[in-house]
Amino acid sequence: MKYKLIAMDLDGTLNNDRKTIDPPTRDALLAAQAAGVRLLLASARPLPGLYKERDLLDLASHRGLLMAYNGGTLADAGSGERLCSFPMDAAEARWVLLALEALPVTPILDDGVRFYVADRNGYKVQYECANNRMACVEIPRLAEALDFAPFKILMSVQPREIKAVQAKIAALLPPQLAVVQTAAFYLEVIPRSIDKGRGLRSACDALGIDPAETIAFGDSENDIPMLRAAGTGVAMANASEEVKAAADWVTLSNNENGIAAALHHFGALPDA
Repeated sequence: MKYKLIAMDLDGTLNNDRKTIDPPTRDALLAAQAAGVRLLLASARPLPGLYKERDLLDLASHRGLLMAYNGGTLADAGSGERLCSFPMDAAEARWVLLALEALPVTPILDDGVRFYVADRNGYKVQYECANNRMACVEIPRLAEALDFAPFKILMSVQPREIKAVQAKIAALLPPQLAVVQTAAFYLEVIPRSIDKGRGLRSACDALGIDPAETIAFGDSENDIPMLRAAGTGVAMANASEEVKAAADWVTLSNNENGIAAALHHFGALPDA
């Protein structure tokens, strides 16, 4: 096989716009696994938010890996063993939450089990809880109540304001933290040392695979490090121009089975 590892973002990449995996894409990935190729689900979501796709693709039976929090955590899809974890500093997270109170954002925190928000009816809060199948707890002031080290600070932002808000947050942050856009309506503050590229390299180390033997798929700004770290980086047709410019190839959209099309194009499937 040309590749030993296939790494994929979820929303806008593996999933179509209905948040499901189309049969041709699922069949192609199951065939790749049957031939010995490993799969890596790479998302900004918490780990529980990857379990639906993990089960649909039977990653547990094929020794796949789960990358959550943009590379903040890497876990074995079968055993659940954490292979590496890089949380934020709790004191820094509290400082960021206080700074965000002056901006038009809705912070959403999680501890891997449930979400914590100041307003459960805030913009995209219920969407995020439902998408990850996690409960939501309302706490008036997150900065005061934070008693754990989060992996990220997620924020929902109106799409028309997101670039301006991202620039304001970037100007506030200390050098060790970065703010990245992960969807049309999401920003995330994460440690600058953490990204999906580092996560991919950690996965390769764990599996004994050369990064040159990997192919990665993505559509958003936070996918760029992973596309650059992979042997072949593929952007979806629905990706931003910045993502496409960072990729080696552009495939069809997430609604047109772009992953399956690229795997056939690059001879990465048993019947190719």
